[in-house]
Amino acid sequence: MSTSPRQLALALDHSESFAHEDFLTGPSNAQAFNLIERWPDWPDRALLLVGPEGAGKSHLAAIWAQTAGARLVSARALDNVSLPGMLATGALVVEDLTAGKFDERALFHLLNLVREETAWLLITARQAPAATAIELNDLASRVRSLPAVNLAAPDDALLRAVIVKLFADRQLAVEESLVAYLVTRIERSFAGARTAVERLDREALRLKRPVTRALAVELFRGPAAASR
Repeated sequence: MSTSPRQLALALDHSESFAHEDFLTGPSNAQAFNLIERWPDWPDRALLLVGPEGAGKSHLAAIWAQTAGARLVSARALDNVSLPGMLATGALVVEDLTAGKFDERALFHLLNLVREETAWLLITARQAPAATAIELNDLASRVRSLPAVNLAAPDDALLRAVIVKLFADRQLAVEESLVAYLVTRIERSFAGARTAVERLDREALRLKRPVTRALAVELFRGPAAASR
């Protein structure tokens, strides 16, 4: 199924759907998805989702937040004064826990508060806690003891499905030949797929051309991704 060029070369607004029905599962994320689906049957009151940028952590967090009535906050925004309000609904998502970029004492207080109030906490991070340099020893021990589930790089089938979804989010229907070409040329990651789709859409708008395999060949004619 081919697509026709849009009439105006404008950066049209679009949004990536984080709805439950739009989460695409495969071997790389099935364990994480199943654990989110099992809530509240979790091994602990707090859970870690670990994976590279664009692996689907935020999508899973959004799905769980909708189910659990959780608020969402960046790890950088944690502070002791605001914690009770953040946990007011009894569930909280803390996104993008990165070493050196959050208040360690606030996170330690939050973990204690979650247990005291029998609340729920979901934390997303790009690196496993063991690889994260946490200066506060008590916090480092607590974080490393949390149950963690990892999201890995997608296989070809899942990467194809993600590419189709990203184009669909932009209201673009593309040919299978384009999708197959991209899978062999881009970095094997959701982030790589997102970057490629954004680049193709942007260039198609600029050149007033349809998003096709021919355009992809022009943009990605270099060596295939070394990570494959």
